[in-house]
Amino acid sequence: MKELIIEVHEQKYNFLIELLKSFDFVSIKKTSRKKDILFIAKGMQNAKLASEGKIKSRLAKSFLNEL
Repeated sequence: MKELIIEVHEQKYNFLIELLKSFDFVSIKKTSRKKDILFIAKGMQNAKLASEGKIKSRLAKSFLNEL
């Protein structure tokens, strides 16, 4: 399955969602900006704690090897 990200004017959002729902081959994933912001904030907090030596961090090379 392929993923497509679409930006649409807010006035037409509901129309487009209803139209897409009518297709049996389309699934809609809704993301929460609040979740995204909290995830980023948590990452920033962890980076701060790591730079202060309060939590252990790992090498970027180790992280990239996991990908």
